[in-house]
Parts: sequence; structure tokens; C-alpha cells
Amino acid sequence: MRAVSIGRTALALAAAVGLTLAGGTIAEAHGSKGGWARPLTCTGGEIASGTYASITVKGNCSIAKNAVVTVKGDITIRKGAALDAQTSPSTLTVGGDVFAAKDSSLGLGCQPAALMGNSAHPCVDADGNPIEDPTVFSTIKVKGGITALGASVILINGVQVGRSVTIVGGGDPVIPWSVKNTTITGNLWVSNVDTNWFGALFNKVGRNVVLLDITLVEDHPGASGLVYVVQNTIGRNLWCKGLSGVSGGFVPGAVNTVGGKALGQCAELAG
Repeated sequence: MRAVSIGRTALALAAAVGLTLAGGTIAEAHGSKGGWARPLTCTGGEIASGTYASITVKGNCSIAKNAVVTVKGDITIRKGAALDAQTSPSTLTVGGDVFAAKDSSLGLGCQPAALMGNSAHPCVDADGNPIEDPTVFSTIKVKGGITALGASVILINGVQVGRSVTIVGGGDPVIPWSVKNTTITGNLWVSNVDTNWFGALFNKVGRNVVLLDITLVEDHPGASGLVYVVQNTIGRNLWCKGLSGVSGGFVPGAVNTVGGKALGQCAELAG
């Protein structure tokens, strides 16, 4: 599937804009080792293992390799900042919500194709090469929801989300976006996005998937400008409107499984 090359391209491009921070300094505070947790403000570098009351990201920050990070409250990525939890394997548990502000970058989750059985999004080694070992992956759980308003980069891969994923506005002309291999208890809502490429792939969504007014600006030869809505399992309805085009992928007979109705441009993408 085309999504394989897109995912690997995203790794390299994300590194170029600061999502990959191998060798960075350790963030300015460590988590509690006891029952008490304090908030962390990360202005740059790696976030080490520990338990934090909340995390506020104000620079280019990443979750350290093999770190185990527990956040009792929310993670907030401020305007222009970046949080990378999609390059190195780690365990991240968020008790509240994740919020990505305007012009921010958010990358969550890495798993190899050998583990997921599809295009996936592998972690990478120190040289930026994909790690296909099925034992190398991240485990990320957000007990609340994920909200992005006007973000520059959104990569959500293999995450458990207790509420909804809501993405409104934003985009990047170079870096492709995706929400894939993710379990969402509530809704997946993506609207008013103008980006290089977007795919909703292999997700399990308890309620509705709503994709509205998504414009793609792929500039490589043969670019199709299609939003890929591929093999999702959706509890209620799938509604697509105002997209530059849609595709159900390249696997013959593969469809989205929809408990309710498939409407608009995605009417033909459900089985």
C-alpha cells in the first residue's frame, strides 16, 4: 500500500522539523519516584522516566528511549512547540487529555509492520533507519482525549484513546499526517485541514468518524490528492464531505466496517 512509503517519509521529514531529538539534553525536571508528583515544563530535550502531575511542552521535546512516563493530568504542547513520542520505543500513560496548540507538532506511537500486520509506523534507530523487530514498539494510552487546533504536524499511531480525537485546522505542505492503528472510544473528527497527505487507517472507533473540508497539497509526481480511509472499524457512522478526494486503499475487497451509515464521499467505502 502507498501508506508504507508515506509513513517512512514522515519519519525523515519529521526529523527535519524537530520531532526527532536523539542526543538532546534531559528535560529540566524529572518525575517523582514516590507517591507525590509535580508538573514538568519541558523547554527542550528528552523527558525521562517518572510520574508527573502534568507536562507542558514549550520547545522541541521527546520521550526518552525506553522511558516509562506517567502523567496524572494533561499534556499541553504550546504554540510552535513539538512533542515526539513516535521515534523511540517508550511507555506513556496520560490520565487526562493531550492538547496541541497552533503551529505545534505532535507525534505519538511507533510500531513495526511485523507487529501490526499493515503499513504501521516503526520506531527508528540512532541513524533514522526503521526498526522492523516486532519486539520494539511504543505503548501509549491517553485516558482522556486528543485535541489539536491549528497544528503543523499530527502523527497518531497505535494509541489507545479513552475519549475522542479532534483535529481542527492546520497542516503542513511537506509532512503527511495520519491517524492509524489507534483505538478511540469516542469520535474521530478531522476538519478544515490543509496538508500534504492525510490517512485514517486501520483504526477502531467506538462512535463516529467525521472528515470534513480536507485539502491535500501533494507535490510529488503522480500525486493523487486523495484522503485515505482504509479498513477502519467504526461503531456508528462514517461521514465525509468537502474532501479533495477519497480512497479505500489498494487491497481488493478491503472496506471500512461501519455499524451505522456511510455518508457523503465515503458512502462507497463501507461494507
